[in-house]
Amino acid sequence: MSSPIPLPALLLVHGAWHRKEMWTQLIDELTQMRPDLDIRTIQLPSSAPVPTDELGDLYDDAATIRNAVDGIDGPIVVMSHSYGGAPTSQGLAGAQNVARLIYLCAFQLDVGESMESALGGRPYFWEVTGEGYYNMLDAEKVFYPDLSPEAAAKATVALGPQSERAMSQQLTQAAWRSIDSTYIFADNDVHPEAFTGLAKRANRIKHISSAHSPFLSQPKELAQIVLDELDEAAPQ
Repeated sequence: MSSPIPLPALLLVHGAWHRKEMWTQLIDELTQMRPDLDIRTIQLPSSAPVPTDELGDLYDDAATIRNAVDGIDGPIVVMSHSYGGAPTSQGLAGAQNVARLIYLCAFQLDVGESMESALGGRPYFWEVTGEGYYNMLDAEKVFYPDLSPEAAAKATVALGPQSERAMSQQLTQAAWRSIDSTYIFADNDVHPEAFTGLAKRANRIKHISSAHSPFLSQPKELAQIVLDELDEAAPQ
């Protein structure tokens, strides 16, 4: 029996308020399907478990993503969730080893755009503290409406403050303009209108019947989509 074709490495980039541990269930599913898969995660400085006055901004996040990619020898696919799409686009312009970008319910922003501008300048779901960071509001309804109440509460407790600057800073470059991209659209997202236009920027759109956090609500289904993407992006 022949060995499976080697797949690109996979870097997972979390969204605002989240920590890198949010990917655990998805990683478990992926490794069951492909034990040989090289999966990397990073913690973005804009929501790191540090004092709030030490939170990084969008450009710090972008540099962290780029450093992780530059440290990988060989092709890589980068999947970013929600806010994570913004620093991914900013940081990976010109990255030669990125075979594909996957935007998971993500903000596939263009040059000159920011999170706040993409949302029409309205704080849909965050609390303005006036102290340089935002707290998430109604996470159970916005992020996790398709989880059980117990699972949604557990996920909400794991969230932390999010850098205010990271949400207002504009992109100066957009990696998806030169790197192949796929958008995974969550059909049951609470705010699908925020993503409909953004998804059209990708080279292709795939759908999942979940709310905003399929890595928790449908990890097996998401893992299969990701594996298909890795297979398509593998060197021929």
